[in-house]
Amino acid sequence: MKFKGLAVAATALCLGFTGVVAQETPVAKREQMMKQIGGSLGALSGIAKGEKPYDAEVVKTSLTTISTNIKAFPDQFPEGSQENSAAAPAIWENNEDFRAKAAKLGSDADALLAAMPADQAGVQKAMQTLGASCGACHQTYRLKK
Repeated sequence: MKFKGLAVAATALCLGFTGVVAQETPVAKREQMMKQIGGSLGALSGIAKGEKPYDAEVVKTSLTTISTNIKAFPDQFPEGSQENSAAAPAIWENNEDFRAKAAKLGSDADALLAAMPADQAGVQKAMQTLGASCGACHQTYRLKK
């Protein structure tokens, strides 16, 4: 009876470990990072459109998330992680440009943090800057759905 309990516990532990490992694949990690960036852009967009009131803490948190995630983002594309991904082959073919585009978004977010938009109009302007950088990268380096 003890052996059966031990076997069940070992199986559960292995299954739990497999779930943790699966979440940490490069594809899962970069998708998570991009979802956080998208959520931050969504929060800023709500303010820019007047759907949500201006909130300096939301703006600061959103810009910080974008800055932090995009700086680590290019490192999530090791060779062989193309499968089951929205990443275009151009990422691996022209990695230097991909990294430059990510760095541009990071520096845009940092500059916006330093100047900290103070009202809805400022957030609208920030969204134009961020949107241009996001679009430039997605145009080339994200597969069309």
